[in-house]
Amino acid sequence: MSANHETLAAALAAHQIELPEPQVAALERYARLLWEWNEKINLTRHTDFEKFVTRDVVDAMAFSRFLSPGEKVLDVGTGGGLPGVILAILRPDLTIWLSEPVGKKARAVADMIERLGLNVPVVQGRAEDLLGPAQFNTLVVRAVARLWELLQWFRPHWDEFDRLLVLKGPAWIEERGEARHRGLFRDLALRKLWSYPLPGTNSESVLLQICPKDRLGEDKRCRLR
Repeated sequence: MSANHETLAAALAAHQIELPEPQVAALERYARLLWEWNEKINLTRHTDFEKFVTRDVVDAMAFSRFLSPGEKVLDVGTGGGLPGVILAILRPDLTIWLSEPVGKKARAVADMIERLGLNVPVVQGRAEDLLGPAQFNTLVVRAVARLWELLQWFRPHWDEFDRLLVLKGPAWIEERGEARHRGLFRDLALRKLWSYPLPGTNSESVLLQICPKDRLGEDKRCRLR
């Protein structure tokens, strides 16, 4: 059962996460806007500060540790703005775009972005359709699709971005095997960058990096770490 924290600051302190006060205030404002919109359309199951911290903030921080200063980042299928909005708050040095194919979700996130005063474009549509006109360094993906589906979607577009960072649960090994069976890893390299416990379960979250094999030696973002 989730702890009953009345403020985001209390939930962050309970998990020994220290952030500057302006970021804490912005994150709490975002959480409340997200929950306000969630009463109208289904955007999140994490409707208290404990889950917001242990699932949403912690996941965004995992992505953040592997993003270099100044990167241009596309949040694929942002849903309610995760992890992109939190990344925009935590990492103002990044250029972040959000993509969301479902119109009502895109409009909800755009409203939250405006009320938060963030300079983050929200595009209604599939991420693949943005890649031609706007090249990105990194695509971040959380809770969108199975690995084989992601690799199929982006297979024609690897000259338009550098790498995928994908957050998965324990089923990632099964998903990797499924993608390999379909031949989708022939020219791609997968690297497990980071893992951490999923609170309240015996499972862990895993951050994966996927790059073309021929870039591993030349692109600093795709070198084996």
